[in-house]
Amino acid sequence: MKRLTILAAALLVTAACDTLEQNPMDKLFEDNAFQTESDLELYTNSFYSMFPSAYTIFYGDRISDYMAPIAVSKFFLGSYTAQDGSGWTWGSLRNVNYFLAHYDQPSIPLEARQHYGALARLMRAVFYFDKVKRFGDVPWYDAPLDYDDPLLYKPRDSREMVMQKVLEDLDYACTHLRTRDGGRLSDTDASVVDRYVALAFKARVCLFEGTFRKYHGLTGSPSADEWLAEAVDAAQQVMDSGVFTLARDYGSQFVSQAADPDETILAIVHSADLQIYHASNWYWCSPSYGECLGLTHQFIDTYLCSDGSRFTDRPGFDELEFPDEVEGRDSRLAQTIRCGLYVRSDGKVYAPDFGACTTGYQVRKWVVDDTSMDSRAMCTSAIPYLRYAEVLLGYAEAKAELGTFTADDWTRTIGALRTRAGITDVSMPATADPYLVEHYFPDLSDPVLLEIRRERGVELVGEGLRYDDIRRWKCGELMTMEYQGIYVPSLDLPLDLNGDGVDDVAFVRKSSWQVSTYQVLVGSKYLLSGGVYGRLIYKANTNDTYSRVWEDKMYLYPVPYDEIVVNTDLGQNPGWEM
Repeated sequence: MKRLTILAAALLVTAACDTLEQNPMDKLFEDNAFQTESDLELYTNSFYSMFPSAYTIFYGDRISDYMAPIAVSKFFLGSYTAQDGSGWTWGSLRNVNYFLAHYDQPSIPLEARQHYGALARLMRAVFYFDKVKRFGDVPWYDAPLDYDDPLLYKPRDSREMVMQKVLEDLDYACTHLRTRDGGRLSDTDASVVDRYVALAFKARVCLFEGTFRKYHGLTGSPSADEWLAEAVDAAQQVMDSGVFTLARDYGSQFVSQAADPDETILAIVHSADLQIYHASNWYWCSPSYGECLGLTHQFIDTYLCSDGSRFTDRPGFDELEFPDEVEGRDSRLAQTIRCGLYVRSDGKVYAPDFGACTTGYQVRKWVVDDTSMDSRAMCTSAIPYLRYAEVLLGYAEAKAELGTFTADDWTRTIGALRTRAGITDVSMPATADPYLVEHYFPDLSDPVLLEIRRERGVELVGEGLRYDDIRRWKCGELMTMEYQGIYVPSLDLPLDLNGDGVDDVAFVRKSSWQVSTYQVLVGSKYLLSGGVYGRLIYKANTNDTYSRVWEDKMYLYPVPYDEIVVNTDLGQNPGWEM
């Protein structure tokens, strides 16, 4: 079979209509479009655009508890209403359903029809998973509708019914998508959907739905435990296949031109030859283009020491200056933020830049070494979308939630991830970490489950999955956590943040206090917890402009007001009624 790539798919003309209400496609096209396997291949290329873009992945965690942005989303400021609602779009679903209504032609070999039908059903599951996460109940459509079809104005179907349909689509995809004997369908660029992609995505979906049902008290069939069992089964199939393993190096898989062949299950790939680029460097390094995101001090505290001990058990851990704070930690910390002697392509050592980072914990995870990319959208590195590490974490969490997690499971999952990170003692914990309980999960006492959640945060930080985790764990209050930055021992004191002997920043009271290499930061944006020293607090003294709020209604977004005007039978999600 001719290998497909996501980047090539982006160049093909899609047959999708922009909205569900548009007229059906031309009759002549229906009669002639699906006669050969190549026809199916060509049409389904358009489905790849339904996966998240590189941008959506590498800046997805801008909405999370552990990122401090320069502008807080209106959704968390208490002023968001159904009139601000968005996301009620259906064009890509019609594209998929149109294919499924016409592809099954006897002139095409059955195995090929099953494969491409499975690809279409996987993409329908991708579409509906996103809609259910956002809105809960949504109308289920499994056929293309004409613009005047009365079903366009039907009420929403229940979450339970829709997710049951999603599971059916996922099961079909996991059974009928192709895979090469002893390996993957595409063994070079990880850009082709195959059976392992379906299994890894199914594990993600089932973990989300199982834990969401458990922590939000939802009943129905399948039950929370049944969803979690499905997550375990899907993840285990990937693990037992022997096709994937953890990459030797954690950080390089986020900046390589080609997807890592060992760990990446699906990647969004790019090409200078085809002029398909992204702007990760520009986003994370620019003081104007991006959102100046910085990780929070509370999250940095969750990284273990390299010997496996808890950093927050060390006396005085909360008053360590930045160079001492990051020393001797889990190696993923130095591969996630700028710290130590971080050298790039120009040979210079780069310290955290407060012009492009709010807290001092500046992300470098997606930043390629080429400094010329810092001010233009021309990066061509592959962006992982599904990784084997996530499969291991999902397997571990689902089993822990089911109460079936064993010491062997720990070794195979969390232990393996920590070993890759250079941690020497990877044994299972005997006691719950009081820091995690106090700052993150006060209702959780299981030491193993706490460690799995710690590991998920550290391993997947910046990959756009954190807000989904917060919602499914019912931990929305984390979204109001204080934005804490690095520890500052004194005002007016020049600080060398990376140990290269050059002062990088000073925190001052008066804007007239200037030295060329220093930045004036303390003002309307910042406070120090001790007044003239202490923890840097971002957006602490800006009246109520950035006072974030959380209400339980926010676990779902409102159905956009304009859609309810058109179809009053849709109803509104609880708490969002006008």
